[in-house]
Amino acid sequence: MLTNMNIGSHIIDRESPVYIIAEMSGNHNCSLEKAVQIIREAKACGADAVKLQTYRADTITLDSTQADFLLPEGDPWHYKHNLYNLYAEAYTPWEWHSRLFEEASAVGIDIFSSPFDLSAVDFLEELHCPAYKIASPEITDIPLLRRVAQTGKPVILSTGLGEPDDIELAVTTLRENGCSQVALLKCTASYPAPPETMNLRTIPDMAKRFNCIAGLSDHTLGVGVPIAAVALGAKIIEKHFVLSRAEKGVDSFFSLEPEEFYQMVDEVRKVEKALGSISYEVPGNFQNKFKIRRSLYVAKPIKQGDLFTPENVKSVRPSWGLHPRYYDAIIGKRSKVALKLGDRLSLDYLDA
Repeated sequence: MLTNMNIGSHIIDRESPVYIIAEMSGNHNCSLEKAVQIIREAKACGADAVKLQTYRADTITLDSTQADFLLPEGDPWHYKHNLYNLYAEAYTPWEWHSRLFEEASAVGIDIFSSPFDLSAVDFLEELHCPAYKIASPEITDIPLLRRVAQTGKPVILSTGLGEPDDIELAVTTLRENGCSQVALLKCTASYPAPPETMNLRTIPDMAKRFNCIAGLSDHTLGVGVPIAAVALGAKIIEKHFVLSRAEKGVDSFFSLEPEEFYQMVDEVRKVEKALGSISYEVPGNFQNKFKIRRSLYVAKPIKQGDLFTPENVKSVRPSWGLHPRYYDAIIGKRSKVALKLGDRLSLDYLDA
């Protein structure tokens, strides 16, 4: 089973740099100009990809005011009254997609999307979408998973609303229907998500359990959680991206602005460097890095025949004298030579 993924020019595996996705969602605020600007800004901030969402209100829900379709009090989108109104505002018009794909190609950033029904997959295939993201609520939509898998494209699956059996079924469905490149993202489907609900230690377990690339789709505020996820082995980070939270878009309140997104990318790259590899080597110049270690030196003048004692032998910096492991072998023995303060000790000075 493949444990790597190819999206555009990027290879994502357990040794590669973290693949960082800027989620546009509805943060374009119904403006194509802003959507284009989000792509440009995401590239400038160091993102590897921009992700869209491909649906229409009538492909994701019903225009109903029955209780099942109303947004409850306490929901961050309660002001939209029902699901249909929310998605009617948040969706990315399908006629924009071609323009957005062209812009991403022009600036050199990957672009792909989350389809929410079969017609969206067919539409994205016409645009040669290089990969697909399955959102947490769609993890149980087996017909959608099957259709996406049949494209043969890489699939990134968020697990925020999936129990273990759901994840297992989703991964099995993808793999049995032609998808050999699967990645799972740990996700908490709360907006914003409290840090204590993240359980980031699940990420390496998920990678091992499902033999796949694992990462994080993050809805917490700030940049600390994704950085911690990278330290735990996340190879994909997805974070919502907005030009300005002041615009009050549907997802802006838990999205990162450009300066914050840039900071996140910068810190992720630092963490990657810091993780390095398993190594016990002491880094730095050989002469300098050992100079400050301790070794045995003459602390007081010693005459020929004098005993080596704790008063005239000290373990001090630098390290050019005798290794401190020989301290006990020196103490109580006689010197066969005269030594002055600051001389390096040597086993050759012991009077046999």
